[in-house]
Order: sequence, then structure tokens, then C-alpha cells
Amino acid sequence: MPVDSHAIKQEFPILDQLVHDEPLVYLDNAATTQKPQAVLEEIANYYQTDNANVHRGVHTLAERSTSRYEAARERVRQFIHARSSKEVLFTRGTTTSLNWVAHFAAQTLQPGDEVLISIMEHHANIIPWQQVCQQTGAKLVYTYLKDGALDMEDLKSKLSSNTKFVSIAHVSNVLGVVNPIQEITQLAHEVGAIMVVDGAQSIPHMAIDVVDLDVDFFAFSGHKMLGPTGIGVLYGKEKWLSQMEPVEFGGEMIDFVYEQSATWKELPWKFEAGTPNMAGAIGLAKAIDVLEEIGMEQVTRHEEELLAYIFPKLQAMDGIDIYGPIDLAQRSGVISFNIKGLHPHDVATALDYEGVAVRAGHHCAQPLLTYLGVQSTVRASFYLYNTKEDCDKLLEALEKTKEFFNGTF
Repeated sequence: MPVDSHAIKQEFPILDQLVHDEPLVYLDNAATTQKPQAVLEEIANYYQTDNANVHRGVHTLAERSTSRYEAARERVRQFIHARSSKEVLFTRGTTTSLNWVAHFAAQTLQPGDEVLISIMEHHANIIPWQQVCQQTGAKLVYTYLKDGALDMEDLKSKLSSNTKFVSIAHVSNVLGVVNPIQEITQLAHEVGAIMVVDGAQSIPHMAIDVVDLDVDFFAFSGHKMLGPTGIGVLYGKEKWLSQMEPVEFGGEMIDFVYEQSATWKELPWKFEAGTPNMAGAIGLAKAIDVLEEIGMEQVTRHEEELLAYIFPKLQAMDGIDIYGPIDLAQRSGVISFNIKGLHPHDVATALDYEGVAVRAGHHCAQPLLTYLGVQSTVRASFYLYNTKEDCDKLLEALEKTKEFFNGTF
């Protein structure tokens, strides 16, 4: 059944407003998504009825809070099809999750070892690996692009017995390209490497099965999938999580503390020091409910329809440079572009005056933009509450922007 994006939009209070006297068209979903009423109510309900610290108290509120928190973990497990809730760690977000994996890598990497990433990675999947390689003497190796997508032949040529970790974005937050993670994982495992996936831009938009993908780690954020900020997930195969040392220490994650030493709780709690984000986890679980009620296949199909509608129209506009693959089968609902002769910030400001919210900048992917030969781009990113009318408003606003700046196109 097709997604009724007009009806869905009514469930998002924030979208019912005027910006500069124009109806808001929100196209910055790759940065963060808006929250439906059901998620807002779930969070409020938790604070109004069950708020108490988890895993500690035996009073009624503590038990209810703990039950809802752990039910949220199980909800996430079901959503990503992990084998056990022990493999689901709650974090602050994708950045924290990837830093935890890099911390694990620091336990094993040695001089001569290699970490393979792509040039299209978000800084959160670059800087932790830079730091670890500097600390351990390992080498950070990049794989590059061909026709706007990952160059698989280049990737294959750079995999070797020295490769210990491969860390790749499932979907680029700039190019919108969907990387063949299952194939890359198989190649990584053939040389004995651990496969890490930045899933921040994929899990909101497509069905994810971590067992089918066979990835070793998969990181994502709640706020990019209708959930609240400050909550994320690190999935890890139990065999690796059992070997990982905690990154943070303190309450909640301990089994017993002696004067000079301590022991840790079992998985997954040994990684969750301090008071966790209970409301965030519960809000994320409700966001998953909303997504599954719509159906992830339907979400994917809706975005494909929007992309098929707007992409050729953007291509046909004079003076527009689009980055990433031309083949829409390789793309998600993220489009980065520039108008010749105009700074992206000027374009984004002009669009905002038309009520259209887009992103402008380097999108936390400076190595990629340097590789593309630009300093920044405009980025429009779509989600399940966006409509073809939103697409039309973007195109109309772009034409007005070109006229306003009196560009020659």
C-alpha cells in the first residue's frame, strides 16, 4: 500500500507552521528528522508516569522504568533482526557508537595493520580511525569513487591480509549513494577483517537485517529515524562485544567493586555506565513502532518515487551541478547540488525565505568535498512525510533564487 505522505504529515506538529510567511517544507532530514505526535506523547508519558532510575530500585516506578527500558532494547533487536538483545548497546548516537568500535580496535591494531574506509565517510567515521591509527601505528587506507559511487575494484585492490577493520557508510550523507554492504562484508571477511557499518543514513529509510548482512558492527542514531536526540545504538556480534573493554566506567556497569579493582556486568550492561537515557530509548522504540506500522518497504518505495520525480527535473535546470551517481538505483533520497556562481549558504538562505529548509556546508565530510573539488554544497534530503508538492516548492524556490541573484544560466 503506498505511503499517504499527506496524512502522515498531519502527525508531525512541527510541520504545521509558517516560515517567513510560507508553509514549512522540511528537506533537512539527513541532519535530523521531525518527531511524530506518538513519539512526543510516549516520551511525555514516561516522564509523567514511570520516571525512575533503571536496574537499581525495587520500588514500583523503578521496576516499570526498567521494564520499559529493556523492552525498548528488545524492540530495537527485533527491528534490526539481531540474534540477542545482548548485542544491542544504547549509546548517545552514531558518533559515540563508532568511537566505541575504534576504542576496541585500539586494543588489537599494531604497526603494519590497516584500516580501510572510503572517501565518502562522515567525520564520525574518519576521525576516530585517524586517532586510533596514530596511537597504534596502523595505516588508514582510503578507497575512492567511480561515477559518483564507490569504486568496488579500487576497494578490492586495497583489501589484504593487513586489513584488520573495514568501516563504511551504508548510505552517504552527501552523495546519497547506497553502498553494497553485504558484498563488502563478504570481501572483508575473506581477508579476516572486521566489518563496521555507519548505518545512520540507511536504517531510517530501508529494512535492515544485521544477520543477513553479516556485519560485525552496525551504528545508528535515533533522531534520524523519528526518534529523540541523544539516543543511539551500537549493534555488535556477541563474540566481539565479549572481547571489548568498556569505554566509560562508573555506576550501572559494575558487578562488584573492590578497593583496588572492579568487575563488570554481563552484556549489554557492562557498556552502559551511569544513568542511561531511559526516555530516549523508550522514544526510539515508539519511533520504530511508527515506522513498522507504515512498513519499511513502503518507506523505501515512497522515497524512490520522490527521487524519480525530482531528480530529472533538477538535472534539467540550467546551472545546477548534482553530485553523486546518476543511476537512481544506486541512490537514496539525498541530493547534494550547487548553483553555478552562487555560494551554497546564499542559496540555502534564499530557500529559507521561501519556507524551504535545506542544508548548506561541508556536511561533516570535508575529505569527500575536497575530493569532489568543492568547499560546500546545498543538500536536500527527503523522508516519509515529504510530498511531490514539497518537491515542486523546492524547484520553484530554486528558480526564484536564480532570478533574484541575476545569474547567467
